[in-house]
Amino acid sequence: MANFEKTACLGAGVIGASWTALFLASGRSVAVYDPAPDAEKLVRDYITRAWPVMEALGLTERGDPEAVTFHLDASEAAKSADFIQESVPERIAIKHGLFAEIEPHLKVDAVLASSASGLTLGQMQAGSKNPSRMILGHPFNPPHLIPLVEIMGNEHTAEGVIEAAEAFYADVGKTTIRVQKEVPGHVANRLQAAVWREAIHLVQSGVASVADVDKAMSAGPGLRWAAMGPTMLFNLGAGPGGLAAFCDHFSDTFNGWWDDLGAPVLDDPTADMLVEGVAEAADGRSVQELSAERDRMILAMQQALRAKP
Repeated sequence: MANFEKTACLGAGVIGASWTALFLASGRSVAVYDPAPDAEKLVRDYITRAWPVMEALGLTERGDPEAVTFHLDASEAAKSADFIQESVPERIAIKHGLFAEIEPHLKVDAVLASSASGLTLGQMQAGSKNPSRMILGHPFNPPHLIPLVEIMGNEHTAEGVIEAAEAFYADVGKTTIRVQKEVPGHVANRLQAAVWREAIHLVQSGVASVADVDKAMSAGPGLRWAAMGPTMLFNLGAGPGGLAAFCDHFSDTFNGWWDDLGAPVLDDPTADMLVEGVAEAADGRSVQELSAERDRMILAMQQALRAKP
């Protein structure tokens, strides 16, 4: 059932609302669950804002923004769904409670994917009597705009579930990777954490300001990383000799840099330093204005990347 025509989004925060917009854009119906009294308005407003962006990316040709229903009961939202994307708050007790509530009502062949970024699949499966249809489907924010989804199954996952989820995500416009071993933060968040750790260290050490460290990333490696990952780029960086020549030439250099990288702690003084630096860099622009600027630039990059041969 790789088409998964009926979907459900459990949790209607920023991630859940973005998933809802994307699933609607793909021509599927979405049943949304969230107990918040203003959930329907927030989700509908989000869909309205996200639709032009998805339209510009060519994602809405099959879509219907009105094919959405809202539910105060999680089981009611999930019972008819072929594919369920769970995005409730990342506290294990809340997730286990939700899984226990909906499990008796799910279709036997439904797939339940969790958007969890910090919890592992094994931790979440512990809240289910039959975890064979539960997988990790971790997006990057906002899911309707950033294509990455990290997918993971394990020894409890039924045969064919991962492949069906990959086909579904591909059909709604996502790029997937498989996480093959449970680690906190999965793959992409660990890469982010490693880079941010050194960004903080550079500021703490007086090497550069928060604004200039961010600028060094966005105007430098970040542009290259939008096209290819670091290992392939270093492979290209040595010319015909490829990665073998690069490692031979730069091994001492990188080993020296790695030995000198910092290990800051995100304590209150560090957070205060970063907040002050971000406020200075924002130069009076609101979070909404900065978010809109971010989305415009990501949209332009996505359009350029989609046009490549």
